Amino acid sequence: MGTSTRWKGPNGERWSSAGRRLARWREDSRNADQRLEEIAADHLRALHETLRADRSAFGLYDTACAAGERLSRALGSLATEGAESEDTLVARLVSEVGGDGGTLADAAVRRGMAAALRDVRSRHPELDDAMGGGAGDGFTWDILCDLYQVFFADMVGEFLRSVVAEHVKLAVPVLIATDPEGRIADWVAEKVVDLVPNPCEESAEATDLAQAVDTGQSVVGAVQNPSAALPKVAELLVPRAVGKVLGLITEESTGEEGAAA
Repeated sequence: MGTSTRWKGPNGERWSSAGRRLARWREDSRNADQRLEEIAADHLRALHETLRADRSAFGLYDTACAAGERLSRALGSLATEGAESEDTLVARLVSEVGGDGGTLADAAVRRGMAAALRDVRSRHPELDDAMGGGAGDGFTWDILCDLYQVFFADMVGEFLRSVVAEHVKLAVPVLIATDPEGRIADWVAEKVVDLVPNPCEESAEATDLAQAVDTGQSVVGAVQNPSAALPKVAELLVPRAVGKVLGLITEESTGEEGAAA
């Protein structure tokens, strides 16, 4: 079993400000939905600022990178083998990707993996047929690449759900009945999901480039066998995916790196 870590809560003015705004929020107030989105944005900014100041904060960066690498390695078998049922798939991936660590970051990874499967299923009704298929019926790569993207986004959302849940306990008890933490987690995930690179798109771009210059035949050949190539592409993209959703890689920092190069 993993080592448990007592939750001490994030600290600093940005976190405190977000918590105070949540304590004042009421579901029946004017512009309640808009204000809750603003509170969600406050929490996301607080997380990003904290990690920019200290990448090791909460253990989230390293935990997310390790989980992303494990998910990448699992994609190949999912493409060829699939899963017998939804319950089997959830249990398998939560265990393989999330492990059994006891930190809040570990818990966020496990909940993020389960949430990602739920969200991808809503996007892809055909996933039900794949899960109901026989042995050897794997998932298509468009589903798996969506799963990769959604996982990182849901992981961040689920981590902030824990933070907000602690704020709710300290705030007016009536907030508990309105589930603001769940709504904030969903908003955060929707906000950051498009930041995550898509392994399928990245592989296609690499193939197009190789064909354009008439080189890299090994790359082209590998992409023709995506079950072999795409897990490797996905694993290479993990640091960028984690950096993007945690606010460590921004358009500004990318531009500065490009200018320096």
